[in-house]
Amino acid sequence: MAMEKAASFLSSLLGRGGGSPEPVATVQSITVYPIKSCRGISMPQAAITSTGFRWDRHWMVVNAKGRAVTQRAEPTLALIQVELPPEAFAEDWQPTPDDHMVIRAPGMEPLKIPLASECSTIYDVSVWEWSGSAYDEGPEAAEWFSTFFGNPTRLVRFKEESETRLTDPDYARGYKTMFSDGFPFLITSQGSLDALNEILKEPIPINRFRPNGGMSPICRGSVENNKDKQANISRCEVMRPLQGAYN
Repeated sequence: MAMEKAASFLSSLLGRGGGSPEPVATVQSITVYPIKSCRGISMPQAAITSTGFRWDRHWMVVNAKGRAVTQRAEPTLALIQVELPPEAFAEDWQPTPDDHMVIRAPGMEPLKIPLASECSTIYDVSVWEWSGSAYDEGPEAAEWFSTFFGNPTRLVRFKEESETRLTDPDYARGYKTMFSDGFPFLITSQGSLDALNEILKEPIPINRFRPNGGMSPICRGSVENNKDKQANISRCEVMRPLQGAYN
């Protein structure tokens, strides 16, 4: 049911549902962020799951207390590159023991994370308001990230089999997500970015906000719309206005 709702939301936004022949928005870019707060992977297309695009925010880095580490506290997360097998983004693809996620960072040897191995479970993992259990990607990953940051850290993977992280019902009732900042799909309007850049001394690119999708047009208003924390957009369900960068 959650997957159907997620697909229905995107279909209504793009005008592919019944009664909406013309798109409200067109997709300019799709980006998936396998590890929360690390660099994303640009894709021409991506499979939709009940928690958003497949592999998006599937992993995250946690500190010694199990709390999520994001660019707000560790800006160097932006230097970490993540690679997945190209076929991993196909809808029906399943990993084998030979498939890995490869992680790279300046001054570090590449780290390979198996995509089909059994992992132990750790508890009291938390991100924002949610806490629960997650898979621990092991001591090698922990040593790699701890060395890079200079602090004890671990890499964990969302435990889909037993954990559910629901979205805020005040904004999106009935949806769920993994380690994102709160919603299955994080979308930024190119029009809003253009309006923002008009008042900045130096323009910034859309990836500064780490969205899954860059849309144009989605809102013809200006950045000032965000001050009211709401926007009226025909045929488009706005889950929550942009309030800074996603992670």
